Amino acid sequence: MNQYTRSGATLANQVKGLGIENPVVLDAISSVPRHLFVEQVLAHKAYENTALPIGQGQTISQPYIVGKMTQMLVEHGVTSNVLEIGTGSGYQAAILGRVFSQVFSVERIRQLQLIAKRRLQKLDIYNVQMKHGDGWLGWESKAPFDAIIVTAAPESVPQALKSQLKDGGILILPVGTENQQLVTIVRSGDEFIETQHEPVKFVPLVSGDTA
Repeated sequence: MNQYTRSGATLANQVKGLGIENPVVLDAISSVPRHLFVEQVLAHKAYENTALPIGQGQTISQPYIVGKMTQMLVEHGVTSNVLEIGTGSGYQAAILGRVFSQVFSVERIRQLQLIAKRRLQKLDIYNVQMKHGDGWLGWESKAPFDAIIVTAAPESVPQALKSQLKDGGILILPVGTENQQLVTIVRSGDEFIETQHEPVKFVPLVSGDTA
């Protein structure tokens, strides 16, 4: 057992203490080597429960919130067909790939998308399909989705994402600028039932041309 294996287990115990109790989610957090998703100079901080910079003005999310959002999908009954908006480092996508049978992920910054793809290949995670594109537009050709998870904060909920949910599907995202709230939206026919959860802090979800 190396230091990172021990650290992965320690990280899972940390988030368990914060309310992440689903065993499948905890196993994913324990087994996915977070140090591979940050720059080597920050590897010593990889198993702390904190967000870290990954370049291009982006961050790898706090493990607690990664676990929280993933657990919310599991609790909703999701098993497959999950869309992630904002691949970033690829860490959340890797967790999703360990928990759900089919995952799609969109990233607007090509360099980040290519690096994340290589990381998942290195970990033999092949059930995550990736796309370089504008996250505000979702991934229409793969829709509808059982669930959509957004790892950056729009000022308001993108209409395209709501329309790409299956009936009964769930959208989880942070919403806001300075004051952000974690929000879930469940589709019921043409109605969308919104619930606000806890305050969060994410980088903005940028709309428009991809980089």
